[in-house]
Formats: sequence, C-alpha cells, structure tokens
Amino acid sequence: MHTPIINHIILLLPFLFITNTCFSASDDFIKTSCGVTRYPELCYQTLSSYANTIQDDPLQLANAALNVTLKSAKSTSENVLKMLKAHNMPKEAGAIKDCVQNMKDSVDELQESLMMMRDLDGPDFEMKMSNIQTWVSAALTDEDTCMDGFQGSGVNGKVRDTIRKFIEKVAQLTSNALALINKIA
Repeated sequence: MHTPIINHIILLLPFLFITNTCFSASDDFIKTSCGVTRYPELCYQTLSSYANTIQDDPLQLANAALNVTLKSAKSTSENVLKMLKAHNMPKEAGAIKDCVQNMKDSVDELQESLMMMRDLDGPDFEMKMSNIQTWVSAALTDEDTCMDGFQGSGVNGKVRDTIRKFIEKVAQLTSNALALINKIA
C-alpha cells in the first residue's frame, strides 16, 4: 500500500535535487553580484526571491533590481503625496510638494529605464545602456534632491524623519540597481 507513494518520492528525489542545485547556483549568483553594490544585504534580500527568473543572467538581475526599485519608488511617491495632503504647515507643504515632484520624476526615469532594458538588442547596445545609466542616475539625484527641502531649522522633525525613511530605502535600491546596470554596461 505504501509502495506507490515511496515510488513517487523516489521518482521526485532527482528533480528536487536538480531544483535545489539550480536554486543554490542562482542564489550564489545573486549574492555574489550584490557584492558590487553599496547595500549588498538589501540587494540580496530584495532580489533573492527572483532567483528562478534571474538564474545566472546579469541582465535579468538588473531588470529585477529595476522592477523592485520602481515598485518602491511608486510606493514612496504615494506615501509622500499622502503626507502632503495630511499637513497644512506651509513650510513642510512646500518641501513635500517639491519632494512629490522629484519622486514623480524618479518614477518616470525608472520606467524609461525598464522600457529601454527590454529593447537592448541591436547595434545601439552601448548607447541604450548609457541612456539607462543616465536615467537611473537622474532618479537617484531626484531622490536625494527630495530631502534637500527638509534641511535646516523650522521643518517639523517628525515629518522630515518619516520622509527620510521612505526616501533612504528607495535611494538605496536605486543605487543598487545602478551598480548592477553598470556591471553589464
């Protein structure tokens, strides 16, 4: 009675071993690749769940990093916009409005990068990669610029700290994505 179950398990063992070996190789590739980034632990943490898609392909790794970054940038943009609607303090409102615009620009630049990543074939590879690097760098600059309006006295510390927490994570993800893109450029 247990023989058919045991037979199925025995038949599945090689498959499980191969799957585990492939995952392990992909996992190692991601971990090693993340070593070139400024935030390797965050890189590995956010990309390891894409191991089956990435396998050992640097282009897939860069695509996954850009997708994770774009998702975070969109979420950050939404959160900053909510803060704008929630605060009626004039000094914070101006800084938050500027930040909302910077984050919209960052999202646009990351989306442009992802679209260009889908079309890297052909003789214009170097030019396309250069454009991608420029857009991702610009997104990182926009994220940094968002925080500029919150420097100095008179800005509510809680507002500043909350926005800084949002922006820091997306800036770290953007930095990591740029490092992975630079590696394949």
